[in-house]
Amino acid sequence: MHHLWLFLKGIAMGSADVVPGVSGGTIAFVTGIYDQLLGSIRKVDAQALVLLFKQGPRAAWQHINGTFLVVLGAGVLTALLSLAKGIHFLLLHYPVWLWAFFFGLIIASVFHVGREIRQWNAVTLVLLAAGAVVAGWISMASPTSIEATPFVVFLAGSIAICAMILPGISGSFILLLMGLYEPILGALKNLDLGIMALFGAGAVIGLLSFSRLLSWLLAGWREATFAVLTGFMLGSLVKVWPWKETLSTRLNSKGETVPFLQQNILPEPGADLLWALLLMVTGAALVLLLEWVANRQQDDQLTAC
Repeated sequence: MHHLWLFLKGIAMGSADVVPGVSGGTIAFVTGIYDQLLGSIRKVDAQALVLLFKQGPRAAWQHINGTFLVVLGAGVLTALLSLAKGIHFLLLHYPVWLWAFFFGLIIASVFHVGREIRQWNAVTLVLLAAGAVVAGWISMASPTSIEATPFVVFLAGSIAICAMILPGISGSFILLLMGLYEPILGALKNLDLGIMALFGAGAVIGLLSFSRLLSWLLAGWREATFAVLTGFMLGSLVKVWPWKETLSTRLNSKGETVPFLQQNILPEPGADLLWALLLMVTGAALVLLLEWVANRQQDDQLTAC
């Protein structure tokens, strides 16, 4: 049952990572596996290789918490491959309802992550404001268009994965700003193994290096780091706001007309608004449910010990 829940958490992380504006790192934090995830990734190091050659695969596997990484990674990969088409369809045809759901998810996550800050003072408030301003500025930045060469795809993977493990910063949104969201999502939908391999290789390099920096920050300046991350999440709400006016459009790889530049507007009364608000509440409730399940699991583990 523990492995099943871990697999489902991976699916939730992968589902979030497909959508620009939502971070899989947020899901990992809300479900109580964030520190374990960073710690396990950090242990994929030279010591693991030494253990592999001196004590065998079993010792190396235990050192890196291999079962945890494989089960969680399987869930993430399953979500990426299975939900790419569905998320793409919803973004094209029901964007307000989809963004409303994720807006509610992030709102609830802000309070969850913010509770990690035990002592509020001038420093944490300034860091929170700085994180919100940076994320808001990134969210309002105009997308660019970069040719998806092999090196660019590799580099995009290393950059996007850093954002994906940060609560509040979406790797998919970074790809959108780079103009690479459509090619990468298309590769997932069409199982283009060449692009997927290049992107994955970049992601592995970025993940192994950035996880060490992030773990170091959380170990030495945990509250300051969470203040910045909470600000990131607040700032990202600018991008996730469901109601937008399209200023210009573009043609995607399939020749479909899709929004390019948009600005936030106030919603109009009606049935669509009611459905959006309902989905917003559902998203927030889902975060609370995930948090409750994670707390129950931790309590059960402590009781068993």
